[in-house]
Amino acid sequence: MAYDFIGLVNDVNRRLNEVELTSANFASATGFYSQAKDAVNASIRYINQSEYNWPFNHTEQTTTLVANTSRYAYPTDAKVINFQSFRIKEDTTLGNATTRVKELAYEEYLDKYVAQEYNNSTNQGVPIYVVQAPDLEFILSPEPDKAYVLVYEYYTFPTTLSAATDTTNIPERFRHVIVDGAMYEAYMFRSNLQAAGLAKSKFDEGIKHMRSQLINRTPYMRSYMIRRNTTGAVAGFGI
Repeated sequence: MAYDFIGLVNDVNRRLNEVELTSANFASATGFYSQAKDAVNASIRYINQSEYNWPFNHTEQTTTLVANTSRYAYPTDAKVINFQSFRIKEDTTLGNATTRVKELAYEEYLDKYVAQEYNNSTNQGVPIYVVQAPDLEFILSPEPDKAYVLVYEYYTFPTTLSAATDTTNIPERFRHVIVDGAMYEAYMFRSNLQAAGLAKSKFDEGIKHMRSQLINRTPYMRSYMIRRNTTGAVAGFGI
């Protein structure tokens, strides 16, 4: 079965011994079949809401800056922006190298650099700071004086599935987790609370395993211990 919207909905239908939908009647499905479609989308939304930084939601944004403009709107599909990932891309035409753009607190920006928004000659050049504004914007300082290319990373919101061939960006190996979540919604629709509770337990356990595989990382720790050889000299220092 294809890993698309109709495939996921029919996974639910088969588990409940319902007739499977086809591409011909999928869009016009009503009653329980319409609920099955809602259940799949609800499951996908729940998975995405359970973790901010699922790697399958990660994307990279490239923006050409506008001279004399400090503030820039978030992408419309941005859930969480990684403010540690901002950098200016090298451009030999503009004469700038690739440089990291460091995060700066909004209050510090107001104390030291906000004048750039009212006087273009105050603080212009290659941006070295990015500021998370209180609204859905970020601020660059110095204010760009040229059309530099800014690159940063963020995590997206999921897209609601609609057409039969629509796909989710959740990897297919977690297909069963999506279906378990949809089964919970389907059982609730049928007022089968006992079966719904069992499905919810499986669903939550599946999300836990997803988090373990995709999110949890063992940090790399570098040792700075000074080793000594058998003669008492410090290894690596020629003593």
